[in-house]
Amino acid sequence: MAGFSIPHIALAQADELVIAYNVNLPSWDPTTGPSAVNPTIQGIYQSVFDQFILQKPDLSLAPGLLTEWGFSDDLKTVHMTVREGVTWHDGSPFTAEDIVWSLERAGKEETGNPIQFVWKNVNNFKIDGNKITADVVQFDPTYFKWMSFLTGYVLPKAYYEKVGAEGFEKAPIGTGPYMVEKFEQNAFVRLKANPNYWGGKPAFENVTIKFVTDAASRVAEIESGSSHVTLEIPYEEYDRLTAKDGLAGSAETVSDIGMIFFNDIDVMKDENVRKAAVMSVDKKLLVDRLLRGYGLPLDTLETPEYEAFDETIKVEYNPEKAAELLKASGYSTDNPVKFTIQTTRGFKPKDYEMIQAIVGMWRKVGIEANIEVYEIAKHYELRAADQLAPAAFYNWGNSIGDPTTSTGFAMYGPSPHSVWDGQDVIDAINPLWGEPDEAKRIAGWKAVSKLIADNAYVLPLMQYAQPIVFSETVKVVPHKSGALLPHLMTPA
Repeated sequence: MAGFSIPHIALAQADELVIAYNVNLPSWDPTTGPSAVNPTIQGIYQSVFDQFILQKPDLSLAPGLLTEWGFSDDLKTVHMTVREGVTWHDGSPFTAEDIVWSLERAGKEETGNPIQFVWKNVNNFKIDGNKITADVVQFDPTYFKWMSFLTGYVLPKAYYEKVGAEGFEKAPIGTGPYMVEKFEQNAFVRLKANPNYWGGKPAFENVTIKFVTDAASRVAEIESGSSHVTLEIPYEEYDRLTAKDGLAGSAETVSDIGMIFFNDIDVMKDENVRKAAVMSVDKKLLVDRLLRGYGLPLDTLETPEYEAFDETIKVEYNPEKAAELLKASGYSTDNPVKFTIQTTRGFKPKDYEMIQAIVGMWRKVGIEANIEVYEIAKHYELRAADQLAPAAFYNWGNSIGDPTTSTGFAMYGPSPHSVWDGQDVIDAINPLWGEPDEAKRIAGWKAVSKLIADNAYVLPLMQYAQPIVFSETVKVVPHKSGALLPHLMTPA
């Protein structure tokens, strides 16, 4: 392939952008159902809908549809100021009513918002012009953080009530930088720039996002010139492609963690099995060999950017000790402990290959794991029903960096996002949800991380670096959340 160069795709009118995306979009409502908590889809949602509070590429917060917000000194009320002069995609005015309706709807259990347990903590909203006040039912230190995170989107009250859920799926509107022009399930979405966007009209007039769930196909998309931008491809392909004329790339760490859930069923109830499964995995080798050094091995569900990261919590790599622990429970390489591990294939770079490598490491100490491949949507379905296999690979996104939204939801039994139901973890976490003393709250979460690590209730693997490859005709701004945002892209 010497001398091969990438054809410049028709940025002919300098207004056309094509993105090969790694996941399908199951639903257009960003506030309900399992897809609402899929971090990978948020970039599409943020193209069409605005959030209450904006999160900049470095994850710092900035005014969104709210320009000011906060708790009262006694933590019993909240106050918000609503941005003025904004319109919905159908030309109707955006008002404080839309904010209140969106928050009230999110807090109702019957709506199906996966984060309802956060939104229900504030009610009795009052509107005075563009000012909103409300009562705190139960103090939640992360309430406003969630306004820039999963399900923190503002939907159009009058339009939604007029067309209903079904009508909204067919013709969604928001206040965001792009409007939905055409949507083909499992194929693509075509977006058109919102000329009246309050943040300024995006540089590209037309954006097509193709849903290309196979990693090799995404490589082909960018290499053939069929797409301008793609993401989440194998790192060796990233290195190969970015060395070519006409292509560039970015591979910065993002707020995603690769991890393996343990479900407290069957053999996972045996702490020797769990501990052996954790300490027999050489995470550094996985990052160095499979991810070509792109990534950071982790021992907790917190990355260095997260508020409750504790570098003193270490879990040793010790296959000899792992074999001894298994022996104490009656297992060996001749009589291995057996269970199923579930994983995606091609959703994240080297996800399947990583699980293959881990299964190989386990085999050496007396663990025989059967690999079951599923789509990411199936993972959400099984996790919400608490029906994951004894082990299940996942990537956990936490762009607000709060411990409640990483260690908390992933490990708190009553959470719909957790499959570990240990009472000791539940008891340790319970007092932290509404802890008003921030230093005490963070210290409490560090203690929870230690409890989880000491008992091997989960297998953290690494912090991801996100590979994005793009045509040199496009300038891409990476977002630390991992969201790929077309409105931040400009012609180079």
